[in-house]
Formats: sequence, structure tokens, C-alpha cells
Amino acid sequence: MSRSFNPLHQSGLVLTLLVLALAPAASAGAGTEALIPYEGPGFQDCLLTRIETQLVRCDNLTGAGVSAPFWIPEQ
Repeated sequence: MSRSFNPLHQSGLVLTLLVLALAPAASAGAGTEALIPYEGPGFQDCLLTRIETQLVRCDNLTGAGVSAPFWIPEQ
């Protein structure tokens, strides 16, 4: 006896396995922002400025060490 090949059944099986494989990975990182309380300073709306070639916002160096462009106002 031979089975007939049904592409619909095979694609359904592949889709089901794909959903099951990706479901735990998608839910693992979902909503973690709400679980971790933020205890830093409150939000401050500071202008981006520079000191020589360093970008500064609210007295904090920013910009990951990239040189500040000339059009950013200097402190």
C-alpha cells in the first residue's frame, strides 16, 4: 500500500512546527519593560549640546564617542 502525497497536509505540519518553535522565543522577551522598575532620574527635556567634540545632554556625555557635528551648539 502506498500513501498519496498531499501537499496541504505537509504545509500544515510545517506551519504548525514553525509556530511552536517560535512561540516561546517571542513570549520570552515580551513585556519585560513593565516588570523592571526604572529608578533613574525623572525625564528631563534637555537640549543636545557639545563640549568641543563630545555630545552632551543633561550634563551626561552621549553619542558613544562619535565626534559631534559642528552644527550642534557648543556649551
